[in-house]
Amino acid sequence: MAEKQQTEPSDKQPGELTDSAPVLPRTYGTLLGPSTAPKMEWPELVGLTPEEAERKIKDDMPRVQIQVVQDNCFVTMDFKHGRVRLYLDPSGKVERPPRIG
Repeated sequence: MAEKQQTEPSDKQPGELTDSAPVLPRTYGTLLGPSTAPKMEWPELVGLTPEEAERKIKDDMPRVQIQVVQDNCFVTMDFKHGRVRLYLDPSGKVERPPRIG
């Protein structure tokens, strides 16, 4: 019987979709919305005051929570998508590139 099924002519061409195969949208595998990825790091803010850095970060991501971390302070190791920490040097300027987390 298996031979009979293989020898019967088919209306479908090889590689053509069958009725049971789902048709995926053209955007499958890509993010919807703007083509640019959201900014995750701000290396250009090193050396600025925390107020200036916060203003520029809020321009890019208005809902992000900013935490200012003084020199030699401890922080938790958890990761939060809505938080940016500003690590300051002893003079009160941003010491390392602020990033999400």
